[in-house]
Amino acid sequence: MSTLRAFEAAARHGSFKQAAAELAVTPTAVSHRIRALEDHLGVRLFDRRVRQVSLTRAGLQLYPALQQGFDIFDVAIRRLLTPAERESVTISATNAFVAKWLVPRVANFRANHPGIDLQLHASDTVVDLASHAFDIAIRYGRGPYPGYRSDVLFADAYIPVINPILQVRSPQDMAAYPLVHFDWQKASPDNPTWTRWHAEAGIALPTTQAELRYSDESHAIQAAVAGQGVALLSQALVADEIAAGRLIQPFGPAIPGYTYHLVRQEQSSASAAVTAVMDWLRHHAE
Repeated sequence: MSTLRAFEAAARHGSFKQAAAELAVTPTAVSHRIRALEDHLGVRLFDRRVRQVSLTRAGLQLYPALQQGFDIFDVAIRRLLTPAERESVTISATNAFVAKWLVPRVANFRANHPGIDLQLHASDTVVDLASHAFDIAIRYGRGPYPGYRSDVLFADAYIPVINPILQVRSPQDMAAYPLVHFDWQKASPDNPTWTRWHAEAGIALPTTQAELRYSDESHAIQAAVAGQGVALLSQALVADEIAAGRLIQPFGPAIPGYTYHLVRQEQSSASAAVTAVMDWLRHHAE
């Protein structure tokens, strides 16, 4: 278990040093544990460079399963530690949705449902609701989700946004700044990318323009807020940033994204607490 825990932490941080700090051991101990795991499996899990490590193909295959497993352990233990007189509901959603949509609304939920504790599980890995560690999942895609009860929360769109300090007021002005990209985990022509946006706008995609790429959508949002470039982002996830004036949409078009779905197990009846959370989510999605 210690070798698996060391691998998961190092893969999540992309660093043996940061994994060691989390596990309260030395970087050398983390390296030895991962080497022992590699020897046991007979495969190399990390490419090691000076001050940097990255997952191999085998490491990329192992990491999501381990991450979900440890997350399930954590949720189950937290539930055992929750006082019996309080009800708890666990929601699983993507990292960006938790950070930019759910977290800002938690205070409202607590004010309206003081007897229910929300546990927010953020992961871009699809969780298994059959594990009973999660009550509700918010999935982003086309659907359907066979074997689950699924309701549409809302459809999303993607818009070009910038920090207002940048002098971008027309598509032609974008050439002076990097394009901020969010790299989708699965390649699809339906993904709301800059390539698709330029095609729908009837503008040629520049081949020499600087780029910034992020694997986490919330990081791409923060990059736009920091004025690092022009970003194509979820209208739902940047609504608060636009309302606060930290971002603006200088021009269109908006292109369709995917749809957020509220998903739970088909065969299990929802408790009063789970029903209250789902009703609250639907109300705020209107």
